[in-house]
Amino acid sequence: MTSEREKMLAGEPYLAMDPELVAARARAQSLCARLNALPLGDASRAGVQRELFGAGGGAAIVTSPFFCDYGTQIELGEGAYFNFNCVVLDVCRVRIGARTLIGPAVQVYTPLHPLDAVERRGTEYGAPVDIGEDVWIGGGAIVLPGVTIGDRAVIGAGSVVTRDVPADVFAAGNPCRVIRSLVPSPSGGGRRKFR
Repeated sequence: MTSEREKMLAGEPYLAMDPELVAARARAQSLCARLNALPLGDASRAGVQRELFGAGGGAAIVTSPFFCDYGTQIELGEGAYFNFNCVVLDVCRVRIGARTLIGPAVQVYTPLHPLDAVERRGTEYGAPVDIGEDVWIGGGAIVLPGVTIGDRAVIGAGSVVTRDVPADVFAAGNPCRVIRSLVPSPSGGGRRKFR
């Protein structure tokens, strides 16, 4: 028999109030509270992050406060950075690449709810989010379920990302759309020019 957790991770309809899932959310809430109570730079933060996140937590920088549903579905690349007040609802996998910068108050969502009110009373489902390497997501942006953001993309502050964003572009707006391509600076100094 398939558990509600297995259904959740597979993106199938599941019962969010299942006791196993309630306990897992309580665990994440406790770990987030511990993390948020520690000052940035405290050596014990890395251990709490490793316990909270599914992969790579010890090599990421997470500025408090930070909140998530489970933590175990969040995979962080080396040097990934969360600024203040970020929320990740990780009922499905959230993969964030190395050196990706997540601005303040960014929200990443994987849960979805049925449009039919009767179905919505007890069930939800989800879709994974993949954010590439060297991405910069500006403050207050919202990334919706099922979205992939390509490597080196820049998402403007306040954007609502409803569709996939390719690599090497600047995208912004509500809904977020590609504004222009990005090309590396000829000097290689890390600065990018808009094209």
